[in-house]
Amino acid sequence: MLRVTDDIALDDWEMTEQFVRSSGPGGQNVNKVATAVELRFEAARSPNLPDPVKTRLRRLAGRRWTDEGAIVLKVDETRSQARNREIARQRLAELVARASVAPKRRKPTRPTLASKRRRLEGKAKRAEVKAMRGRVTSGDE
Repeated sequence: MLRVTDDIALDDWEMTEQFVRSSGPGGQNVNKVATAVELRFEAARSPNLPDPVKTRLRRLAGRRWTDEGAIVLKVDETRSQARNREIARQRLAELVARASVAPKRRKPTRPTLASKRRRLEGKAKRAEVKAMRGRVTSGDE
């Protein structure tokens, strides 16, 4: 079981781990040992996640969200299979935790009288500067 928040805990049956060969440097070891982990979490079918959290999670997951409603995380940062597994579970927990926080609703505000005055004074000053940019005429014409 993976505890995300006080309210949300993910069961082990919702997550499947598959170990694959890691890309990048590693010498002969990289060709023999499957150290990279591919963690698959069935988010859409999870009974532990409320619907609003699922919607936010889908938006946050982006390309990691599959058509079947699963989140796939691939981690191959270290040469240790156990450490990669730990990192993947930690990333999943962080993702779900971020999705569990509802965004604050924006309260529309109006500009203050002083800010309106400052804006208009600035516009008037600019207009004056631009008005002075005409052709220079001499006084004897």
